[in-house]
Amino acid sequence: MRRSMLEMHSHHIYMLQMNWGAFDLNLLIVFDAVMQERNVTRAGQKIGLSQPAMSHALNRLRYMLKDQLFVRTPEGMVPTARAEQLAAPMRRALSEMQLALQPESFVAQQADRRFTIAVNNYAAVAVSPTLVAAAADAAPSVQLDLRPSGTLRIVDLLDRGELDLAIGSFADPGERFGLAHLLEDRFVLATRRDHPAEPGDRSPDAIAALAYLEISSSREDTGFIDDWLAEHGLARRIAHRAPYLAMPRILSQSDLVAILCRRIAAAYVPIDKLQLRELPCPSPPVTIGMLWHRRLENQPANTWLRALVAAVCHRL
Repeated sequence: MRRSMLEMHSHHIYMLQMNWGAFDLNLLIVFDAVMQERNVTRAGQKIGLSQPAMSHALNRLRYMLKDQLFVRTPEGMVPTARAEQLAAPMRRALSEMQLALQPESFVAQQADRRFTIAVNNYAAVAVSPTLVAAAADAAPSVQLDLRPSGTLRIVDLLDRGELDLAIGSFADPGERFGLAHLLEDRFVLATRRDHPAEPGDRSPDAIAALAYLEISSSREDTGFIDDWLAEHGLARRIAHRAPYLAMPRILSQSDLVAILCRRIAAAYVPIDKLQLRELPCPSPPVTIGMLWHRRLENQPANTWLRALVAAVCHRL
């Protein structure tokens, strides 16, 4: 005799409840770590488990979920379609659990935790040194994990709770994010101290005659100088391109010049014997802000972190 639809539905609910009752929530942490690292060894190091323990946990997950979940390839552990489907809900669930279990207050001097912050090139050079010093002074046991934002999908990482904060230049990120202005900067011309170009000559011909180093890892738009030269029938010569890390030494050992934000250029003046020159045309502002997920809006730890970043930038 066929069971009624109600009996079948009740049986299905019972099976779900039974499976959930037997489910080890630590397996969610294992799944999430492998999903992020795409490597079992690194995932185990991240959450403090040995490789045999990780392999055992993965096998339990595969049995319970009836899916391979991750396939080993030369490029790492590649998630299956089922794993991809589970990744976002599991990350959200873990994030919400972590938030719920955190203390209702945050005492900086007693806190022992890590904050993960994405920083663009500007923030890495101009903000990070002072921020790390301020954090060490205010909260000795707090660790800042500063990550270069150039290759990161910041919005996704904030959504998944893998970032506490991002510092950089942001367009309108959407209503689920908070965005606060931190500071503004302007562009200058950076050269080595004994550069042969006449320091006081800011004529269009003099600016066009310089050999420029373009920063390949920068997303800052320096096209305003090209527009100004074009109005005078001239153009810049980009002699070479290099990332930020190589820029100071290249400038100090050559006759190349670069258009940089003032605070970034100023950071290298005493170290690499650079000098700054004002540009002959108005510089557009470079705006730096901080971005966070609104679910952390009133979380004491994140509120403290944002206040620390704002205070550091105010001093700058």
